[in-house]
Order: sequence, then C-alpha cells, then structure tokens
Amino acid sequence: MGPTFAAWLWISCAVVGGAGQGPGPLGRPSRFEFDETHMASPFHIVLYSTDGDAARRASRAAFDRIEALNRVLSDYDPESELSRLSAAAGNGPVAVGADLFDVLDRSKQFYDRSDGMFDVTVAPVGRLWRRARRDRKLPDPARIAEQRRLVGSDKMILDPHARSVELKLRGMKLDVGGIAKGYASQAAIDVLKSMGIRQALVGGAGDIVAGDPPPDAQGWRVAIASVDPKMSYRPPTLILANAAVSTAGDAERFVVIDGHRYSHIVDPRTGMGREDRASVTVVATDGATADALETAAYLLGPERGLRLVDETPGAAALYQRATPEGIQTFESSRFARVPRAEEGGANEGVSRP
Repeated sequence: MGPTFAAWLWISCAVVGGAGQGPGPLGRPSRFEFDETHMASPFHIVLYSTDGDAARRASRAAFDRIEALNRVLSDYDPESELSRLSAAAGNGPVAVGADLFDVLDRSKQFYDRSDGMFDVTVAPVGRLWRRARRDRKLPDPARIAEQRRLVGSDKMILDPHARSVELKLRGMKLDVGGIAKGYASQAAIDVLKSMGIRQALVGGAGDIVAGDPPPDAQGWRVAIASVDPKMSYRPPTLILANAAVSTAGDAERFVVIDGHRYSHIVDPRTGMGREDRASVTVVATDGATADALETAAYLLGPERGLRLVDETPGAAALYQRATPEGIQTFESSRFARVPRAEEGGANEGVSRP
C-alpha cells in the first residue's frame, strides 16, 4: 500500500481539542475548522495546530488563494481572466497568467487522454443546458448543432513559451468547472503546507484534498454517497491521506424533461446532458487530477473510464450505476488497495457529486 492512497475526502476521526481552542495537553495540536463560500460553493478547512493564531493566519491565506483563483477561473464573472479570454476568441493569441495557463494546459492534456470527452470548450452548449435546467425545456436541436461547431479543445492553441492561449473561432467560450474546485482545493492545501500546517484537509463542495493524517489516526475517514440512497447498496467508507478525491454524477444536479432525466454534465460529442444514472468517485495524487478524471470517467462509461483511471499513475476509482435491478458497481484495478474504515465510526462528511 503506497503513500498515494493515504488521503480521501472530507473528514472523520477522533480529535483532541476543539475548533478555536488553544494547544492541547503538553503542546498537543488542537483541531480548528473554518468555513467560507467561494466559487459559489462551500469550502471547508480542517487543520491541526498547537498555535491558534497560526491556524487562523494559515486558513486566511488558504481562503485568499481560493478567492484569487475564483477571480481568474470564473465563467460567471465577466471580468474574470477566463471570461476576458473567451471574449477575445477569434482574435489571435492572448497572454495569460500562470494559473490560467496551468489549468488550461492540464485540461487539454485530459482532452487528449480522454478522446475529447473532457473538454473545457463545451461552454457554448453548456450554457444552453443551464437555461434548460432553469426552464425545464430541452434546448433547440438546431441551437445545439450551431453551438457544437465551437466545441473542441483542438481549437484552443497553447503556447508555453509565450504563455499565451488562442481560441481559434469567434464565439468560443471556456468553462473550467470540471477542474477548478479540485485545483483550488489543492492550491489551498499547498498554502497551508507552506505555512507549516501539514495535518489539514480542504474541501470545496465534492472536491477534497487532504494532507497528513490527524493525530493518532491512519488518515481521514470518508463516506462515499450512493448514486441512489433509496437502494440497499452502501459504498465503502475510506481512509486516506496526502491525496485528493472528487466525485462526478447526476445524483444531485439533473433535470427531468418529458420523462427523461438529464445530467448537468454535457457530452461534448452530442451536446446532450447524459441520461446514464451514474456516479464516479476518483482518488488521485492531486486535486486537479481527481476533479478532471472523475468527469472524464463519468462521460466515458465504466469500461473506457476505468481504463483511463488505470492509465493514470496513483489513481483509483469506484463507478456506480443505478439500474432497475439495483446498483451496479465497477472498480479500477487499484481501488481495492484503498484502505477501508470499519463500520460504526463517525463520519464528518460524504464524498458526493
């Protein structure tokens, strides 16, 4: 069992001290918890420290890093760096900052590795589906076809020497929602480590990155949400440290139109929300990889998706699919090596889409 699988989502273990308390007995680290909203999602930080002031300074710096990334990566904010790049589509290369280039470079690598299924240029079609979920009305097929011509990361040209990005077609838009929160959670844990806080966990919605285990614990205890809680199957509870976890699926974000259930995740090949009731939970070495990989695996399906996970060093995944006969499960080759928690312990969070 290598160190890659020593950390998972959210939190759950016996702790000494409470949030905001001073150092425990004989300088033993105490537990501190902090919560803020960023990227339109709750971000939760748990850390252990012998110094309450140091804990608060570190958490403030971590949240500031997340907010700085939001100002770069948001596709809702017209003034974000991402939105300004989208607005310049069709007008040649644009010099961008290091964070945006890194996110887009990683995204294009996953586009290539997933045969185009992970695609941050799907935004023009994705916006049609945002309106569809709001109005509960299918997008016009002609509009989907029109917007699909703008989709394809092969039309996004990255120049690492100039650190520039060119969107070849006017009207192209970017949406990095499939990688941004995992990237931000990883950036936050890196800030904490740089300030001497190594026993920590950062969770941005369902995208969690953990550092060293809490005191006297093997790792952070995490429950995985079932793709359908009404069915009898219960996924395992995992214990991990120094890794990241993310879950994709339609259990919580979907729309039912004319009797069909459509996921919020759009298939870039068809321009349609996926109808497969499924979820994919991925553990990986860093937050961005876990976040992007779960989306790609969800869209590829269990066979091709788990093959992609197996091809990714240090990654493991559980694929759940709801059927009339019950929940089917599929595991990547390394998933059985992820430590399981014994039943009956307390869980402080659940990995969910």
